[in-house]
Amino acid sequence: MKKRILLVAAFAAAVGMANGQNLLDGNKPSDNWSLGINVGGITPLTHSAFWKNMRPEVGLELGKQFTPVFGLSVEGMFGINTSYGLSSTVFDHSNVSMLGRVNLFNWLGGYHGTPRTFDMELVGGMGWGHNYWAGGADDNYATSKAGLNFNFNLGERKAWTVAIKPAFVWNLEGDGPARYNANNAGVELLAGFTYHFKNSNGKHHMSLTRAYDQAEIDALNGRINELRDAKAKLDAANQQIADLRNQLNDCNSALEACKNKKPEVQTVTETSQKLESVVTFRQGRATVDASQLPNVERIATYLKNNKNASVSIKGYASPEGSVEVNERIAKQRAEAVKTLLINKYKIAADRIVAEGQGVGNMFEEPDWNRVSICTIDKK
Repeated sequence: MKKRILLVAAFAAAVGMANGQNLLDGNKPSDNWSLGINVGGITPLTHSAFWKNMRPEVGLELGKQFTPVFGLSVEGMFGINTSYGLSSTVFDHSNVSMLGRVNLFNWLGGYHGTPRTFDMELVGGMGWGHNYWAGGADDNYATSKAGLNFNFNLGERKAWTVAIKPAFVWNLEGDGPARYNANNAGVELLAGFTYHFKNSNGKHHMSLTRAYDQAEIDALNGRINELRDAKAKLDAANQQIADLRNQLNDCNSALEACKNKKPEVQTVTETSQKLESVVTFRQGRATVDASQLPNVERIATYLKNNKNASVSIKGYASPEGSVEVNERIAKQRAEAVKTLLINKYKIAADRIVAEGQGVGNMFEEPDWNRVSICTIDKK
């Protein structure tokens, strides 16, 4: 019987460790300790009245769970003295045992990371008994114990276990396996209250973790590196956007300054042979604003007063936009002034030459180059 108990315990430990290796969290040497209190009674299995001869017992149990299947505990049980003179102390016997525990539900049904509300353990082991007889006739003897624990794991954290613990306890005083018989056995009925200390994983029990192979780890590291590269590119793009916004703000500020600046009119002295007038345009526009009409009218008045004079109109654009757009809008601005001279001021078309010059560079501010420059040629 002893060999069978040890074989079952060893097999359960091997299976539990094989199933739980590299999958359990909270399984360090300092984890999965518990402390319990047992209360109940023990009575001879044969040759006596079962309940009448039951002696009350109380004890402590220190446990260590190695895997979800296998655990060990040291149990000390003390019988309360009810013999009225047989023992000189409050206790009449004690039994200290080393017990192996096999969780049958976790063994057969697997462990899912949290203790079940109810499970059942197979318990077995060896111990040392001692009787406290009056008169100094103490009796020491080897013991063996086998039984079941019906466990109720309570609370959301499963920190407490209340158990019903029926078991057989044998007095092995003497030689040979014949000591494992009914005449040397007692029936022990206990109720246990056990507290499970918190583990390194922050729980009061073992939990499961996923085991990654190297290929999965390499794939995850590769993905992390890809995300890092993507983040670096995104940061660079955001910086470019910020720079462009700053440039746009500068352009808008320059544009407002240009709109608020009065156009500069170039005139000639009495000895000059040419008269120039500048007509400015709004950004992207090729129509003459009303504010620019005095500049056009000045050219028209001179042409009316000098019948032999002619005018050359050159249109310009600021550097925004493509080359094709700038060339087109520069041409349109020159033509707009020409059309105004012809239609409004009745100047002959053969006295006017209009040309587009593309992007202008006459002024320091790029926005000021959105103009048509009218130059009078005297004859």
